[in-house]
Amino acid sequence: MNPDLDIVIVNWNAGVQLRDCLVSIAGASRAGFTLKRVVVVDNGSRDDSLSGLDALGLPLTVLVNASNRGFGAASNQGAAGSTASYLLFLNPDTRLAPDALSVAIAYLEDPAHARFGLCGIQLVDAEGRVHRSCTLHPKPSHFVAKMTGLDRLAPDLFPSHVMSAWDHAEDRQVDHVMGAFLLIRTKVFAALHGFDERFFVYLEDLDLSLRAKQAGYLTIYLARTRAYHRSGGVSEQARASRLYYSLHSRMLYGHKNFSRPVAWALDAGTLFVEPVARAVGLVVTGRPGELGDTAAGYARLFASVLTGRGPVESAGV
Repeated sequence: MNPDLDIVIVNWNAGVQLRDCLVSIAGASRAGFTLKRVVVVDNGSRDDSLSGLDALGLPLTVLVNASNRGFGAASNQGAAGSTASYLLFLNPDTRLAPDALSVAIAYLEDPAHARFGLCGIQLVDAEGRVHRSCTLHPKPSHFVAKMTGLDRLAPDLFPSHVMSAWDHAEDRQVDHVMGAFLLIRTKVFAALHGFDERFFVYLEDLDLSLRAKQAGYLTIYLARTRAYHRSGGVSEQARASRLYYSLHSRMLYGHKNFSRPVAWALDAGTLFVEPVARAVGLVVTGRPGELGDTAAGYARLFASVLTGRGPVESAGV
């Protein structure tokens, strides 16, 4: 019997990008598997993203939330009750190559690859340039390099957890693949209880891949097929919120995965060192117009910490 697949897409004001994504799914090969469901979870969009989707000939289910529940919670909502062999979490700003689904599923179906629980594929931009999208599971030193800007000033001495030195031109076992295209065995996703919904957005996929590794499952990156990914297209609509949630998620990740003293030290760096480093970087690189969004993002982070709704409390510390 062929394996089957459920695709989950979380939408928030993606506009025409969502339709383009669904058109690419409709045109993709289904050789070797059955496409069981395509679930679009709309997180309180205020645009016309959902208009005319029924005409695409897909086994489509649309779930509409009155407000934005966040990526992790909406992804879990879309995956709930899945009986498919595989789940694919797909960003609405992606477009699949015709063989993307069949190639990725065929790899995981090979008995020789039974230890691999998660799979990502090559992601490219509109000009065909390959995104350096795979990462290591970050150590505290990676976060320090990020918050101080040392990973950009002296990358050889202070490398990022992003595997940017590797050209992503061949298949490779990695720690983590970007959640823009994240194929996972449904049994693995269920065993891990899905995404940790305390991550509203950002790092929930990294947290999932870390927990998968701890449970004995490996992650594979496949360069043999690809998808177009706009990268940050939807989140560009809200720069201050994007900054707030990325910092909040990083602090939450630290409290989940590092010792308490290390996590507290990273909190201090995030709250008091990084704002200065970011401001200096924006001025030096000629982007002073972004200082307002940066200040707004940090103001929101400080408010969440001071009111007891911050990442420390979210982690249950």
